[in-house]
Amino acid sequence: MRIRRTLATLACSVLASTGLVVNTTPASASSPCGSAYSLIDVYALKNSAGTRKGTLELYYSSSSRKNCVLTYGYGAWANTKNFKLAGIARYGQTFISDRGDYVYYAGPVYLYAPGSCISVVGYVDDATGAWGPVHCG
Repeated sequence: MRIRRTLATLACSVLASTGLVVNTTPASASSPCGSAYSLIDVYALKNSAGTRKGTLELYYSSSSRKNCVLTYGYGAWANTKNFKLAGIARYGQTFISDRGDYVYYAGPVYLYAPGSCISVVGYVDDATGAWGPVHCG
């Protein structure tokens, strides 16, 4: 028993020192929009050359009936200060957005739109994407 515990401790130490430890966040962890929100869609943000620089995530809360968007950097643009924008609107309406030079993400931006289709938009550096109508209802 003592040998197993020693081997387990040694194995954990080796993994921790090499950076191979897996994130063990529980499935019930809160989303970036809040604990009542669930991820419902993910969109890749690419520039005109096809390079992916960002990710737009769309969340929904059935209790508040609100949508929420965030835009993250991807790859070399993750965790670095650059222009990011996250926007959302009822389809055909004016976007509400959060934009600026952020290290981690733009957003969250919330929209109450029960019974409506929505549109979402995201930017990271020169990579953009817009989708809509999506998630009608």
